[in-house]
Amino acid sequence: MSSIDIFKTIDSLISSVSTNKVIYYVLLVALLTGVFKLTTFLLSLGTLILEVFIKPATDFKKYGANSGKFAVVTGASDGIGKEFALQLAKRGFGLVLVSRTQSKLEVLATEIESKYKVDTRIVTFDASTDDESNYANLEKVIYDLPITILINNVGQSHSIPVPFLETSTKELKDIITINNIATLRITQIVTPRIIETVNKFDSKIKGLILTMGSFGGLLPTPYLATYSGSKAFLQSWSNALSGELASDNIDVELIISYLVTSSMSKIKRSSATIPNPRDFVNSTLNKVGSRSGAQERYGTSTPYWSHALMHFGIANTVGVYSKVANSLNLKMHESIRKRALKKQARLANKSKESATDKVE
Repeated sequence: MSSIDIFKTIDSLISSVSTNKVIYYVLLVALLTGVFKLTTFLLSLGTLILEVFIKPATDFKKYGANSGKFAVVTGASDGIGKEFALQLAKRGFGLVLVSRTQSKLEVLATEIESKYKVDTRIVTFDASTDDESNYANLEKVIYDLPITILINNVGQSHSIPVPFLETSTKELKDIITINNIATLRITQIVTPRIIETVNKFDSKIKGLILTMGSFGGLLPTPYLATYSGSKAFLQSWSNALSGELASDNIDVELIISYLVTSSMSKIKRSSATIPNPRDFVNSTLNKVGSRSGAQERYGTSTPYWSHALMHFGIANTVGVYSKVANSLNLKMHESIRKRALKKQARLANKSKESATDKVE
């Protein structure tokens, strides 16, 4: 064998060994990555089950329950906001009820004071106008109250699913003004009162700010583009605020929900995935401090059990920002829009027929 053949043989053996090593390390990295992902998934799933089904309910004494402290609730006259007011009153908090319709606020305030014997104030506030007098009035009502809780519940969606390019200017402005501008301004007004109250009691109690998010903000939602964007904004804003206010001993959480029976969702019948406001709010307050379905998101909770499972499932399969999720959302809301337009047409025909009958 020549020296050249010997060198070729040695080179071949070295190449073979090197190739085997590369394959070995690639397989090792793949195995370790798989083990890591499986471990984190199982830990996340275990935490989800613990928080949704096993963990004890939140004790609101740490926020000043039954000690003369107040909660401010926006969008308080109906649905979820009304339930937040009733259930916080049951926990012994005075209430500042903020909403557009004074007559509804007065009825609710009378009910709360009669049933729960807590001090209740009302603030008539049309969030769609962004009127400075609204904010000044709110500030005047709360300036001397020991507030520890703010519930940012006021919100608006589209009347029906609609392409962004066909969204009316009024609807677009109303959604952004109500969901974003009013929420931020109200939080700027109320939070200093929470900080002052917490500091007065030398951090023996904490503050709490809950803001209503939505699956529409969790998943980019075609045909609800403006609403979806407004709720996604609240997600980032609330998370940032959580970091800022942690040193002030204030808990800040965004609450994500799927559909709830309400005037906004236009759904009247509850189901396993669509709770009524009472059950949803009860779950939300019991799960304060738990991420539940939002295992991948800081400062966020998806508290209702079926919503939590749906959130966790989406995040761990198709992904919230995937093309698949976007396409499924598009098809669903196209279908909803078609049904809504047919209903509008039927109602319009009935109205015309009724008008004709009256003329005849």
